[in-house]
Amino acid sequence: MPRFDLPAEELRSYRPEVTEPADFDDFWEQTLAESRALMESIRLSRIDSPLQSVEVYDATFSGYCGDPIGGWLLMPAEAEEPLPAVIEFNGYGGGRGLPHERLGWASSGYAHFFMDTRGQGSGWGTGGVTPDPHGSGPATPGFMTRGIEDPDAYYYRRVYTDAVLAIDAIRSLDRIDAARVAVCGGSQGGGIAIAAAALSTGLIAAMPDVPFLCHFDRAVGLTDRAPYQEIVKYLSIHRDAAERTFETLSYFDGVNLARRATAPALFSVALMDQTCPPSTVYAARNHWGGAADIVEYAFNEHEGGMGTQWEKQAAFLAEQLTG
Repeated sequence: MPRFDLPAEELRSYRPEVTEPADFDDFWEQTLAESRALMESIRLSRIDSPLQSVEVYDATFSGYCGDPIGGWLLMPAEAEEPLPAVIEFNGYGGGRGLPHERLGWASSGYAHFFMDTRGQGSGWGTGGVTPDPHGSGPATPGFMTRGIEDPDAYYYRRVYTDAVLAIDAIRSLDRIDAARVAVCGGSQGGGIAIAAAALSTGLIAAMPDVPFLCHFDRAVGLTDRAPYQEIVKYLSIHRDAAERTFETLSYFDGVNLARRATAPALFSVALMDQTCPPSTVYAARNHWGGAADIVEYAFNEHEGGMGTQWEKQAAFLAEQLTG
Protein backbone atom coordinates (compact mmCIF):
# COMPACT_ATOMS: atom_id res chain seq x y z
CA MET A 1 0.00 0.00 0.00
CA PRO A 2 1.58 3.36 -1.01
CA ARG A 3 1.85 6.25 1.40
CA PHE A 4 -1.32 8.35 1.29
CA ASP A 5 -0.98 10.83 4.15
CA LEU A 6 1.25 13.87 4.66
CA PRO A 7 4.98 13.66 3.85
CA ALA A 8 7.07 12.40 6.77
CA GLU A 9 8.61 15.83 7.36
CA GLU A 10 5.19 17.41 7.77
CA LEU A 11 3.91 14.57 9.94
CA ARG A 12 6.68 15.08 12.47
CA SER A 13 5.52 18.63 13.15
CA TYR A 14 1.80 18.11 12.54
CA ARG A 15 -0.01 19.69 15.51
CA PRO A 16 -3.58 20.50 14.45
CA GLU A 17 -6.14 22.44 16.39
CA VAL A 18 -8.82 20.02 17.54
CA THR A 19 -12.14 21.14 19.00
CA GLU A 20 -12.23 20.73 22.76
CA PRO A 21 -15.44 21.06 24.79
CA ALA A 22 -15.44 23.74 27.48
CA ASP A 23 -16.55 21.22 30.09
CA PHE A 24 -14.08 18.50 29.05
CA ASP A 25 -12.33 18.28 32.43
CA ASP A 26 -15.56 18.52 34.42
CA PHE A 27 -17.08 15.77 32.30
CA TRP A 28 -14.28 13.36 33.07
CA GLU A 29 -13.91 14.37 36.70
CA GLN A 30 -17.59 13.69 37.32
CA THR A 31 -17.58 10.47 35.28
CA LEU A 32 -14.68 9.00 37.23
CA ALA A 33 -15.94 10.17 40.61
CA GLU A 34 -19.32 8.51 40.05
CA SER A 35 -17.76 5.16 39.15
CA ARG A 36 -15.05 5.28 41.81
CA ALA A 37 -17.78 5.68 44.41
CA LEU A 38 -19.12 2.27 43.34
CA MET A 39 -15.79 0.42 43.29
CA GLU A 40 -15.32 -2.83 45.14
CA SER A 41 -12.06 -4.62 45.81
CA ILE A 42 -10.52 -6.43 42.87
CA ARG A 43 -11.16 -10.18 42.99
CA LEU A 44 -8.40 -12.62 42.06
CA SER A 45 -8.73 -16.35 41.57
CA ARG A 46 -5.58 -18.31 40.83
CA ILE A 47 -6.12 -20.84 38.08
CA ASP A 48 -4.36 -24.07 37.20
CA SER A 49 -2.09 -23.52 34.25
CA PRO A 50 0.65 -25.43 32.44
CA LEU A 51 2.77 -22.27 32.71
CA GLN A 52 5.63 -22.77 35.16
CA SER A 53 7.34 -19.38 35.15
CA VAL A 54 4.25 -17.30 35.94
CA GLU A 55 1.27 -17.37 38.27
CA VAL A 56 -2.05 -16.85 36.49
CA TYR A 57 -5.03 -15.12 38.07
CA ASP A 58 -8.52 -14.66 36.71
CA ALA A 59 -9.28 -11.07 37.77
CA THR A 60 -12.49 -9.08 38.09
CA PHE A 61 -12.59 -5.40 39.05
CA SER A 62 -15.25 -2.69 39.19
CA GLY A 63 -15.39 -0.54 36.09
CA TYR A 64 -17.81 2.09 34.83
CA CYS A 65 -20.92 2.31 37.03
CA GLY A 66 -19.60 -0.59 39.13
CA ASP A 67 -19.86 -3.05 36.22
CA PRO A 68 -17.67 -6.16 36.63
CA ILE A 69 -14.75 -6.17 34.17
CA GLY A 70 -12.60 -9.22 33.56
CA GLY A 71 -8.92 -9.58 32.87
CA TRP A 72 -5.85 -11.74 33.33
CA LEU A 73 -3.19 -10.94 35.90
CA LEU A 74 0.11 -12.72 35.33
CA MET A 75 2.77 -12.56 38.03
CA PRO A 76 6.35 -13.81 37.66
CA ALA A 77 6.81 -16.87 39.85
CA GLU A 78 9.07 -16.40 42.88
CA ALA A 79 9.78 -12.74 42.04
CA GLU A 80 10.71 -10.21 44.69
CA GLU A 81 7.79 -7.96 45.56
CA PRO A 82 6.26 -5.43 45.27
CA LEU A 83 6.51 -5.56 41.50
CA PRO A 84 6.27 -2.92 38.79
CA ALA A 85 3.17 -3.47 36.67
CA VAL A 86 2.19 -3.14 33.02
CA ILE A 87 -1.51 -2.73 32.26
CA GLU A 88 -2.40 -3.55 28.67
CA PHE A 89 -5.49 -2.75 26.60
CA ASN A 90 -6.68 -4.66 23.56
CA GLY A 91 -7.31 -3.99 19.89
CA TYR A 92 -10.75 -3.47 18.39
CA GLY A 93 -13.04 -6.49 18.55
CA GLY A 94 -10.70 -8.70 20.58
CA GLY A 95 -11.12 -10.11 24.07
CA ARG A 96 -8.71 -11.03 26.82
CA GLY A 97 -8.08 -14.37 25.15
CA LEU A 98 -6.02 -16.98 26.98
CA PRO A 99 -3.24 -16.23 29.47
CA HIS A 100 -0.49 -18.09 27.62
CA GLU A 101 -0.94 -15.82 24.58
CA ARG A 102 0.85 -12.88 26.21
CA LEU A 103 3.86 -13.80 28.29
CA GLY A 104 6.37 -11.10 27.38
CA TRP A 105 5.87 -8.69 30.27
CA ALA A 106 5.48 -11.27 33.02
CA SER A 107 8.51 -13.15 31.69
CA SER A 108 10.46 -9.89 31.94
CA GLY A 109 9.75 -9.45 35.64
CA TYR A 110 6.59 -7.32 35.56
CA ALA A 111 3.14 -7.98 36.90
CA HIS A 112 1.01 -7.89 33.75
CA PHE A 113 -2.68 -7.11 33.74
CA PHE A 114 -4.55 -7.54 30.45
CA MET A 115 -7.98 -5.90 30.53
CA ASP A 116 -10.96 -7.42 28.75
CA THR A 117 -12.82 -4.81 26.67
CA ARG A 118 -16.51 -4.70 27.57
CA GLY A 119 -18.85 -6.03 24.92
CA GLN A 120 -16.01 -7.07 22.60
CA GLY A 121 -14.18 -10.35 22.18
CA SER A 122 -15.98 -11.97 19.26
CA GLY A 123 -14.24 -10.33 16.32
CA TRP A 124 -10.92 -12.21 16.39
CA GLY A 125 -8.63 -14.09 18.77
CA THR A 126 -9.82 -16.46 21.48
CA GLY A 127 -12.66 -14.51 23.05
CA GLY A 128 -13.66 -12.31 25.94
CA VAL A 129 -15.88 -12.62 28.99
CA THR A 130 -17.09 -9.08 29.79
CA PRO A 131 -20.57 -7.92 28.71
CA ASP A 132 -21.60 -4.32 28.22
CA PRO A 133 -24.96 -4.08 30.01
CA HIS A 134 -25.71 -0.54 28.81
CA GLY A 135 -27.98 0.08 25.87
CA SER A 136 -27.69 2.36 22.86
CA GLY A 137 -29.77 4.31 20.44
CA PRO A 138 -29.62 3.58 16.70
CA ALA A 139 -26.06 2.64 15.77
CA THR A 140 -24.00 1.27 12.91
CA PRO A 141 -22.87 -2.35 13.53
CA GLY A 142 -19.71 -2.25 15.62
CA PHE A 143 -18.88 -0.08 18.63
CA MET A 144 -17.96 3.33 17.23
CA THR A 145 -21.47 4.80 17.15
CA ARG A 146 -23.05 3.17 20.20
CA GLY A 147 -24.57 6.01 22.20
CA ILE A 148 -22.95 8.60 19.96
CA GLU A 149 -25.94 10.93 20.26
CA ASP A 150 -24.79 11.97 23.77
CA PRO A 151 -21.34 11.97 25.47
CA ASP A 152 -22.93 10.55 28.64
CA ALA A 153 -24.18 7.52 26.71
CA TYR A 154 -21.21 6.99 24.40
CA TYR A 155 -19.58 3.55 24.45
CA TYR A 156 -16.04 4.81 25.02
CA ARG A 157 -17.08 6.73 28.12
CA ARG A 158 -17.52 3.32 29.68
CA VAL A 159 -14.35 1.81 28.21
CA TYR A 160 -12.08 4.71 29.18
CA THR A 161 -13.51 4.64 32.70
CA ASP A 162 -12.85 0.91 32.88
CA ALA A 163 -9.24 1.57 31.93
CA VAL A 164 -8.67 4.19 34.62
CA LEU A 165 -10.31 2.03 37.27
CA ALA A 166 -8.16 -0.92 36.17
CA ILE A 167 -5.15 1.17 37.16
CA ASP A 168 -6.76 1.95 40.52
CA ALA A 169 -7.53 -1.73 41.07
CA ILE A 170 -4.03 -3.00 40.24
CA ARG A 171 -2.43 -0.31 42.37
CA SER A 172 -4.52 -1.47 45.33
CA LEU A 173 -2.78 -4.86 45.43
CA ASP A 174 -0.10 -5.37 48.07
CA ARG A 175 2.07 -7.24 45.57
CA ILE A 176 2.21 -4.23 43.22
CA ASP A 177 4.43 -1.14 43.51
CA ALA A 178 1.78 1.54 42.93
CA ALA A 179 4.45 4.09 41.97
CA ARG A 180 5.75 1.93 39.11
CA VAL A 181 2.78 1.29 36.84
CA ALA A 182 2.79 1.68 33.05
CA VAL A 183 0.08 1.37 30.39
CA CYS A 184 0.28 0.10 26.84
CA GLY A 185 -1.80 -1.21 23.97
CA GLY A 186 -2.03 -1.38 20.20
CA SER A 187 -4.60 0.20 17.89
CA GLN A 188 -7.77 0.57 20.00
CA GLY A 189 -5.61 -0.45 22.95
CA GLY A 190 -3.24 2.39 22.11
CA GLY A 191 -6.10 4.88 22.14
CA ILE A 192 -7.31 3.51 25.46
CA ALA A 193 -3.76 3.75 26.83
CA ILE A 194 -3.69 7.45 25.87
CA ALA A 195 -6.97 8.01 27.72
CA ALA A 196 -5.80 6.05 30.76
CA ALA A 197 -2.58 8.06 30.92
CA ALA A 198 -4.47 11.34 30.60
CA LEU A 199 -7.10 10.53 33.23
CA SER A 200 -4.75 8.94 35.80
CA THR A 201 -1.81 10.38 37.70
CA GLY A 202 1.60 9.08 38.61
CA LEU A 203 2.13 6.56 35.81
CA ILE A 204 5.73 5.76 35.07
CA ALA A 205 5.19 5.34 31.32
CA ALA A 206 2.65 5.10 28.51
CA MET A 207 3.29 3.13 25.32
CA PRO A 208 0.58 3.70 22.66
CA ASP A 209 1.24 1.49 19.65
CA VAL A 210 -0.28 2.66 16.30
CA PRO A 211 -3.12 4.20 18.34
CA PHE A 212 -6.74 4.43 17.21
CA LEU A 213 -9.35 6.96 18.47
CA CYS A 214 -7.32 10.07 17.63
CA HIS A 215 -8.18 13.17 15.56
CA PHE A 216 -11.62 11.86 14.58
CA ASP A 217 -12.60 14.62 12.18
CA ARG A 218 -9.52 14.01 10.03
CA ALA A 219 -9.58 10.22 10.28
CA VAL A 220 -13.16 9.72 9.10
CA GLY A 221 -12.53 11.78 5.96
CA LEU A 222 -9.13 10.31 5.16
CA THR A 223 -9.43 6.54 5.41
CA ASP A 224 -11.97 4.15 3.93
CA ARG A 225 -11.09 1.44 6.46
CA ALA A 226 -13.08 0.23 9.44
CA PRO A 227 -13.58 1.08 12.26
CA TYR A 228 -13.57 4.80 11.36
CA GLN A 229 -15.88 3.97 8.46
CA GLU A 230 -18.57 3.01 10.98
CA ILE A 231 -18.89 6.73 11.70
CA VAL A 232 -19.06 7.55 8.00
CA LYS A 233 -21.76 4.94 7.50
CA TYR A 234 -23.74 6.29 10.45
CA LEU A 235 -23.59 9.85 9.12
CA SER A 236 -24.57 8.70 5.63
CA ILE A 237 -27.85 7.53 7.19
CA HIS A 238 -28.27 10.14 9.93
CA ARG A 239 -27.59 13.03 7.59
CA ASP A 240 -28.33 15.82 10.06
CA ALA A 241 -26.29 14.39 12.93
CA ALA A 242 -22.74 15.44 11.99
CA GLU A 243 -22.44 18.37 14.39
CA ARG A 244 -23.81 16.38 17.31
CA THR A 245 -21.65 13.36 16.43
CA PHE A 246 -18.36 15.24 16.33
CA GLU A 247 -19.26 17.13 19.49
CA THR A 248 -19.64 13.79 21.26
CA LEU A 249 -16.40 12.47 19.80
CA SER A 250 -14.48 15.52 20.99
CA TYR A 251 -14.80 14.28 24.59
CA PHE A 252 -13.02 11.06 23.60
CA ASP A 253 -10.46 12.30 21.08
CA GLY A 254 -6.95 11.10 21.82
CA VAL A 255 -5.59 14.53 20.88
CA ASN A 256 -7.55 16.28 23.62
CA LEU A 257 -6.61 13.56 26.07
CA ALA A 258 -2.93 13.59 25.08
CA ARG A 259 -2.69 17.24 26.12
CA ARG A 260 -3.41 16.15 29.67
CA ALA A 261 -0.99 13.22 29.81
CA THR A 262 2.38 13.82 31.44
CA ALA A 263 3.90 10.34 31.82
CA PRO A 264 6.91 9.67 29.58
CA ALA A 265 5.59 8.11 26.38
CA LEU A 266 6.79 5.92 23.55
CA PHE A 267 4.50 5.95 20.52
CA SER A 268 4.74 3.99 17.31
CA VAL A 269 3.38 4.90 13.90
CA ALA A 270 3.27 3.11 10.53
CA LEU A 271 3.51 5.44 7.56
CA MET A 272 1.42 3.18 5.29
CA ASP A 273 -1.26 2.63 7.93
CA GLN A 274 -4.71 3.18 6.41
CA THR A 275 -6.57 2.02 9.52
CA CYS A 276 -5.05 4.64 11.83
CA PRO A 277 -3.58 7.23 9.45
CA PRO A 278 -0.15 8.46 10.53
CA SER A 279 -1.27 12.09 10.78
CA THR A 280 -3.82 11.10 13.44
CA VAL A 281 -1.12 9.35 15.46
CA TYR A 282 1.26 12.28 15.15
CA ALA A 283 -1.53 14.67 16.15
CA ALA A 284 -1.79 12.89 19.51
CA ARG A 285 1.93 12.47 20.00
CA ASN A 286 2.69 16.11 19.15
CA HIS A 287 0.09 17.32 21.66
CA TRP A 288 1.36 15.02 24.45
CA GLY A 289 1.72 16.94 27.70
CA GLY A 290 5.06 15.37 28.63
CA ALA A 291 8.06 13.88 26.88
CA ALA A 292 7.03 11.63 24.00
CA ASP A 293 9.28 9.67 21.66
CA ILE A 294 7.95 7.93 18.57
CA VAL A 295 9.17 5.06 16.40
CA GLU A 296 8.33 5.24 12.70
CA TYR A 297 7.80 2.16 10.56
CA ALA A 298 8.09 3.57 7.05
CA PHE A 299 6.96 0.49 5.10
CA ASN A 300 4.33 -1.00 7.39
CA GLU A 301 0.58 -0.78 7.53
CA HIS A 302 -1.46 -1.18 10.70
CA GLU A 303 0.62 -4.12 11.94
CA GLY A 304 3.33 -1.57 12.73
CA GLY A 305 6.45 -2.92 14.39
CA MET A 306 4.90 -5.92 16.16
CA GLY A 307 7.63 -7.83 18.05
CA THR A 308 10.23 -5.27 17.07
CA GLN A 309 8.19 -2.56 18.79
CA TRP A 310 7.71 -4.70 21.90
CA GLU A 311 11.48 -4.95 22.30
CA LYS A 312 11.73 -1.16 22.03
CA GLN A 313 8.96 -0.79 24.62
CA ALA A 314 10.74 -3.16 27.00
CA ALA A 315 13.98 -1.18 26.70
CA PHE A 316 12.09 2.12 27.13
CA LEU A 317 10.27 0.93 30.22
CA ALA A 318 13.48 -0.38 31.78
CA GLU A 319 14.98 3.10 31.30
CA GLN A 320 12.03 4.72 33.06
CA LEU A 321 12.40 2.36 36.01
CA THR A 322 16.13 2.99 36.41
CA GLY A 323 16.34 6.61 35.29
